[in-house]
Amino acid sequence: MNLAFKPVDIRQVQGDSPGILAEIFQDGINLAVWQRRLPAQVEDFAALAINLGQSFSDQRVLDVSEHEPPLLPGLLQEAADLHGYEGFVADVKWLVSAYTCLLGARRVGLRLRVLTGAMCPRFHVDKVPLRLLTTYVGAGSEWLEEGAIERVGLHLAPAPVDNIRTLQAGDVALLKGEKWLGNEGAGLIHRSPASDRPRLLLSLDWLA
Repeated sequence: MNLAFKPVDIRQVQGDSPGILAEIFQDGINLAVWQRRLPAQVEDFAALAINLGQSFSDQRVLDVSEHEPPLLPGLLQEAADLHGYEGFVADVKWLVSAYTCLLGARRVGLRLRVLTGAMCPRFHVDKVPLRLLTTYVGAGSEWLEEGAIERVGLHLAPAPVDNIRTLQAGDVALLKGEKWLGNEGAGLIHRSPASDRPRLLLSLDWLA
């Protein structure tokens, strides 16, 4: 018998402190956003990376531990000569460490890409437990509050004209998906931004 249920009150939280991310463990919360301002060095690197006009990408599976900093040798190696690279790598390492400690993760999937188009242009929910997203430069992901669109037939439903929320560059977002225990039928509804301007996106997935 499937005892999973949809939380009665599905909501999202945002704040200017990293502590807001821990709110994702609350029942019914399917999005927690740390609204942060990127360090100038990291902003500079991200802008330089996309201005080169190259499709930089890095994808790897990390064995991680709460007690040791993550190892990211050669991260986005094609851009290693750009100003601010060291600060950018330090920021990614911090986010991986925070994500690891928050979940007690042992394995994390990392994807870092320069995108020049919408990767997932239609509103959808993720079939994962919990995903971290942050856009270093460019438009952030778009999401909907509960009730803005029908979940039944979501992949066929026309996008609403109003009430589309947008993550900002620098925001760190935790998106609860359909595979989070007790969150079946309540994953955050979101999509890639409707913009053709390049963006540098980091995503982390909890694999084990």
